[in-house]
Amino acid sequence: MPRHLMLLAGAAALGFAGTFANPAAAQVAATATTDLNMRAGPGPNYEIVDTIVGNDTVTVVGCLPSSAWCRVQYQGTEAWAYGDYLTAQVESAPVIVTQRREIVPEAQWDPVTATGAVAGEIVGSIIGGTVGAVTGAIGGAVDGFTAPPPPVRTYVYENRVEPVYLEGEVVAGAGLPPAVGLRPIPDYEYEYAYVNGQPVLVDPATRRIVYIVR
Repeated sequence: MPRHLMLLAGAAALGFAGTFANPAAAQVAATATTDLNMRAGPGPNYEIVDTIVGNDTVTVVGCLPSSAWCRVQYQGTEAWAYGDYLTAQVESAPVIVTQRREIVPEAQWDPVTATGAVAGEIVGSIIGGTVGAVTGAIGGAVDGFTAPPPPVRTYVYENRVEPVYLEGEVVAGAGLPPAVGLRPIPDYEYEYAYVNGQPVLVDPATRRIVYIVR
């Protein structure tokens, strides 16, 4: 059993122990509505271990009962993803998994034995809805955005700033609250910030994330 996860699901085949909080639920196939980080733990301050490509399918192993974080499997990696950007088919219609919790197992998390977190206080929330906020945000950019030239990427990486941690996940199309300071980039119309450990390009007029720098 992974040292910092005990699923409340009888998933013995995966090496987990415990019982289903919802016995009728089973692992669920879900689709990522945007490029989505996988993290070492259920929170924005945990290390990013992989990225789910938008429109790809993952297996939802379980979701925490009191938050939107879900344990998922994707291309051989098992980690945590923000469930508000995962949809499953229910009666031939897509539903956000965190809005239909009865369809997924319930998971628990022990932060005492967890690793992979960094120090950082959560100072607010990422602004935006769920699926509707990121329509067209596949490939780490909002629809119509041209990927930044190499000098911009280099500047952002070489001029790293202190990250701000917000509840939610960093996705293209979401908005940032005033608590996040934006930094200018020479000879470039967009500004940047490090949010939840992830560098992003932001439209300063709307404070909307236009590109995830990966």
